[in-house]
Amino acid sequence: MSSTPPTPVPTAPRAARRLPLAAALRLGRPSDIWFKPALSVVAAVAPPSLLLVALGRLDLAMYTMAGSLCALYAHNRPYAARARVLAWVVLGMLGGLAVSLVAASLTGNAVVLVTVGAVLAAVQKALCDATRVGPPGHVILTFVSSAALFVPQTLGQVPGHLALAAAAGVWAYLVGMAPAPLRPHGPERRATAQALNAAAAYAGTGGTGDGHTGARAAAYTAVQAAWHSLLSTGDRPSATRRALERLVVRAEVALAAPADADPVRLRAWARALRGTGAVPRTDDSRADAGELLGVAAERATPPRPLWTRLGPLTPIAVRTALGCALAGYASLALGIGRPYWALVTAASLYQANITLTWNRAVQRVVGNLAGVLLFAALVPVAHLGPLALVLCCLLCNFGAEALIGRNYWLGTVCVTPLALLVTEFAGHQRPGDLITERAVDTLVGALVGFAAAVAVTNRRAGDRVERALTAADRAREHAARLLAGPRPAPAALDAARRGLAAALVDLRAAADAASGEWWQRAPDQERVVLAEQSGHRTLAATVRRQGLLPDPGTGTNTEDVRP
Repeated sequence: MSSTPPTPVPTAPRAARRLPLAAALRLGRPSDIWFKPALSVVAAVAPPSLLLVALGRLDLAMYTMAGSLCALYAHNRPYAARARVLAWVVLGMLGGLAVSLVAASLTGNAVVLVTVGAVLAAVQKALCDATRVGPPGHVILTFVSSAALFVPQTLGQVPGHLALAAAAGVWAYLVGMAPAPLRPHGPERRATAQALNAAAAYAGTGGTGDGHTGARAAAYTAVQAAWHSLLSTGDRPSATRRALERLVVRAEVALAAPADADPVRLRAWARALRGTGAVPRTDDSRADAGELLGVAAERATPPRPLWTRLGPLTPIAVRTALGCALAGYASLALGIGRPYWALVTAASLYQANITLTWNRAVQRVVGNLAGVLLFAALVPVAHLGPLALVLCCLLCNFGAEALIGRNYWLGTVCVTPLALLVTEFAGHQRPGDLITERAVDTLVGALVGFAAAVAVTNRRAGDRVERALTAADRAREHAARLLAGPRPAPAALDAARRGLAAALVDLRAAADAASGEWWQRAPDQERVVLAEQSGHRTLAATVRRQGLLPDPGTGTNTEDVRP
C-alpha cells in the first residue's frame, strides 16, 4: 500500500559540470509526422510566392512568407484546439510584424532597432513558453519581426505590407486545418498511440530492469501529452475521443503497475490506432464509467490564468532580452549590416536551463556553418531567376522541417540558406559578403547569447523544485486519504490518480531543469527520488482500488474487498 516506506536512495556525489559536444550533435529518430509540417509549409509558402513572381513583385515575398510560416505550428493539436492556436499564432505574427514595421518607419537608428528586437524576442519567448504553443516556438516569430526591423519602410506602406502578411496567414490557417475532414481525430490518435508505446516500453522493463528510470519518465511524459491533447478541445467528447481516453487510462495503469501490464497488448492497441479504423476497445466495460468521471471533471476545470504561468519564466525572459540586445550591439560594433542575424541566433539558444542552452548553442553554430556551405552551392541556381529562387526557398523549407526532428543542428543546415535566400528577394546580393556576415553573426550571437545566459542565473529553479515536491506530497497524501476510506467516490479517486500522475511529471521536469542550472545548488536528488517512489506506489494502489488490476495475492479486484 501507499504507506509502505520507500527504499532509501544513497546520495551520489555531485558531479562536475561538463560541456557536452558529441552528445549535442547525436542524431535521433525522426518525428512520426515529420512530413506534415514539411508539406504544410511548402503548401503555405508556394502559392503566395509564385503569385508574386507572376506579378513581378518578389520583393514583397518577405511579408507573405511571414504569414505563410504560421503553417509550421500546432500539428500535434486536435483540430478544434488547432483552430484556436493557429488563429493566435497568426495574430501574434502580425502583432510582432506591425511593431517592427512601425519602428523601422520611425527611426533608422540601429541601436534603437536592436533594442526593440530584443524586447520583442523576450516577449515572444515568454508567451510561447507560457502557452506551450509547441515547436517551432518563438524562433520563427523572432526571425520575422527582427528581419522586418531592418527593411526600409514608411508609415504609409505598413498597412499594405500587413495586409499581405494577413492574407498569407489566412491561407496558412486553411492549410493547417485542411486534413480535418479526412482524419478528424488524427492528432489525438497519434498522441494516444505514443502513450501506449511508451507505456509498453516501460512495462517491458518490469519496473526494475535496465533503463527503467528513463523509460518511466518518458512514459509519464507521453501519457500527460496524450491527456493534454484529449482535454485541450474543452468541448463535449465524442465516442471516438472517449474510446481514446480509455486507452490512455490503460497506459496509466501500465505505468502504475508495470509488472502486471502486457506490453504486447499495449503495442497492438497502438498499431490499431493508425489510419482511420475503429478505435480498439479495452474489454473492461465494468470500469469504464468510473475511469472517465475524473476526466470529465478535469475537462470542466478552467485553465490557469496566463499571468500565473508567466511569473516563473521571468529569468528566461531576462536572459533572452539581455542576450539578444548584447548580440545585436556586438554585431553593430563589428560593422555588420544585418545585426538581426546575431539577435536571432541568441534568441534561438535559450532553453529550460544552462546545460540545454549550451547544447543548443553547439547545434546552432554547427548547423549554421554547414548551412552557409549549402547556400554557396545553391546560390548559382537561385540566381537563374525569380522562379528558381522561390523553388530553392521551398526546397530549404521542406528540408528544414524534414530534418529538424532528427536534431536541431541538422534542420538549421537548411534554415541558414533559407534565411540567406530571403535577402535575395529584393535583389541579388554578393554571396561572399552574405556568407562572411552570416558566419560572423552566428559566432557572435552564440558567444554573447550564451554568456548572457550564464550571467543571468535562474534562482527560481530551486524554488520550483520545492514547490513541485510539496505539490507531489500533497497529491500523494490526498490519494492516500481516499484509499483509506471505505468507499471512495469513483470520480474523486480517478481525479486523485491523474492529479498525482501530473504532479510527478512536473516534479521530474522541475528537477531536470534545476539540475542543468549552473552556479545554483543542485536539487536534493534523494528527496526527489523518494517522493517519486512514494508517488508511484500510491498510484499502483489507486488503480488496484479502482478494480483496474487484480490485488496481488488474492486474484480479486480490490474494489470488491473491504479494507
